[in-house]
Amino acid sequence: MLDFSNTQIAFESKSNQDLSRSYWLYRMIGIPALVNLGSVLTNFALKLHLPIKGLIKATIFKQFVGGENINECSKTVAALGQYKVGSILDYSVEGKESESEFEHCLNETLETIAKAKGDPNIPFCVFKVTGLARFDLLEKVSDGQVLSELETEEWERVRSRVSKICKAAEAADQCLFIDAEESWIQFAIDQLADENMMVHNKSKTIVYNTFQMYRHDRLEFLKNSIVKGKANHYHVGAKLVRGAYMEKEAKRAEERAYANPIHATKVATDKDYNAGLELCMQNIDCMGICAGTHNEESSLLLTRLMEKQQIAPNDKRIYFSQLFGMSDHISF
Repeated sequence: MLDFSNTQIAFESKSNQDLSRSYWLYRMIGIPALVNLGSVLTNFALKLHLPIKGLIKATIFKQFVGGENINECSKTVAALGQYKVGSILDYSVEGKESESEFEHCLNETLETIAKAKGDPNIPFCVFKVTGLARFDLLEKVSDGQVLSELETEEWERVRSRVSKICKAAEAADQCLFIDAEESWIQFAIDQLADENMMVHNKSKTIVYNTFQMYRHDRLEFLKNSIVKGKANHYHVGAKLVRGAYMEKEAKRAEERAYANPIHATKVATDKDYNAGLELCMQNIDCMGICAGTHNEESSLLLTRLMEKQQIAPNDKRIYFSQLFGMSDHISF
């Protein structure tokens, strides 16, 4: 049985200095008042051009970021690869508004795919649609609003960018995550994910949609996605996460007087997440799965389901994923 308390395995790559830095950093992050004060002081110091970037890079940056650019990330990728831990290259840009910014994000994402091609230590690349499209446009598409002629042309450019990325991923035989975002723009993102899975996932899983299981409608949506994939003869890529916009979702729902799309309790979220894993494993012959989670129980559940179905630990239809610097012990 997998044992997450085995510190020899969990921290095999860490020096005593690394562990000490992580310990004190998490102790400080665990104090909300200190985090709030630190954010204010950091922004103030940056505006005054005070020399604090070195401090940031030696602490928070070193803990959670693989590098400022692709070349810097290569060192982190190689270091993790020594322990058979893969890396996901993530050009983490979102919320852009101009066509030039969208094209830059497109080119950077294509570059990550080119970098990852043929490298066994980089099994996935990832992008956010809000790095390629205006938020307001995604909201209008998700609402089913009628687009103007200019907006229709703009939406077609968005579809073209996403298509270029997915086409490049298939050509490179490189798996690709499309990140989930806020619920009120997610329909447009799901639409883009579905149409590209239908094109590029015919023989194997290349393109993955992301399912935020803290939403009470996502388990049903996952079921429907699998049915749709089977009906149209393509593999469904499913990255299962719990979710990242809880406060924002609750605030918007309250302000606009509609039902909060997020589960009322963590127990309900955990239940749907684990049910999603079981559903995916029941359909593993036509799917690719990534369990993106910092939850030990869910990770153990997936290993037990694999054992039950006699699936090898290195089967490339199934991955486990954690954010760099968070729950590294699960990764190891």
